[in-house]
Amino acid sequence: MRQRILGPNGPTSSAVGLGGMGLSQAYGAADDDVSVQVIRDALDLGVTMIDTAMSYGAGHNEALIGRAIAGRRDEVLLATKFGIVRGPDGVRLDGRPDHVRGHCDASLQRLGVDRIDLYYLHRVDPEVPVAETVGAMAELVSAGKVAHLGLCEADPDQLDQAAAVHPIAAVQFEWSLSWREPEDRVIPAARRLGIGLVPYSPLGRGLLTGALPAGPFPEGDFRRGDARFAGENLDRNLALVRAVQRIAGERGVTPGQLALAWLLAQGPDVVPIPGTRSRARVAENAVAAAVELSPADLAALARSAPREAWQGDRRSFAAYGTARTR
Repeated sequence: MRQRILGPNGPTSSAVGLGGMGLSQAYGAADDDVSVQVIRDALDLGVTMIDTAMSYGAGHNEALIGRAIAGRRDEVLLATKFGIVRGPDGVRLDGRPDHVRGHCDASLQRLGVDRIDLYYLHRVDPEVPVAETVGAMAELVSAGKVAHLGLCEADPDQLDQAAAVHPIAAVQFEWSLSWREPEDRVIPAARRLGIGLVPYSPLGRGLLTGALPAGPFPEGDFRRGDARFAGENLDRNLALVRAVQRIAGERGVTPGQLALAWLLAQGPDVVPIPGTRSRARVAENAVAAAVELSPADLAALARSAPREAWQGDRRSFAAYGTARTR
């Protein structure tokens, strides 16, 4: 698979990565044995970035990925996150500098590795200046526990404050053909600072694949509370998806591959991390790295599925809060 570099001095990654969240939460129950094979299939296909977090399944996801990459550590750009804590009392944010090393050590143990390649602050703790948290993260780099640092869902001011303390290799945020808000402020700020872009939910939480489950979403699927997947919003969005499907058919690719190729065409600093529980889908996503869109293709998408036409927003998905944080 083609490679991309995150930031001028950041890590080298496959052009398409693999997000692990759905293997442990958010989309209902998953089979761990199948999940391990999905991860190993991804590695076989040349996917190197495997993304997880201490919060996903309250540690389950890191342990699962550690099991899957055992014996293949040198094939992986291993990314994980800290700062969202899930426990019996609910979900909270924790960016306290004196807790950072402990969170890192716990992740290393669950993953079964001695170093994390890309360590993200999962959300900025509103009670702690981001520069203080990043300062503690920088100590992990000095200690050899972490190679590169990243932030998730940070605003431009937070990116500036973090980068003033230590180089930031990547910023992670939701970005897809159907959710374009980061283009206004976050992406320009990241590029000004030389920070790589790692979009999660690059397939619009499954919307852009054209393969949503029939009927209502099951219990445990967090799309049940997402305004983009309800009522008239969903009807209008599905009409746009049909336009994406038509263009994909003309190009001889799947809608998901077209959506990933669109993101890859936004710049060489973009590495999307689609998640999947399907061995077939992980292979489909990997192929998207080889799909090159022409100016005419991009223009057709701009006409048929323009940013302003997509309906719904992320208010139900507390990007900066603690109620329902990814």
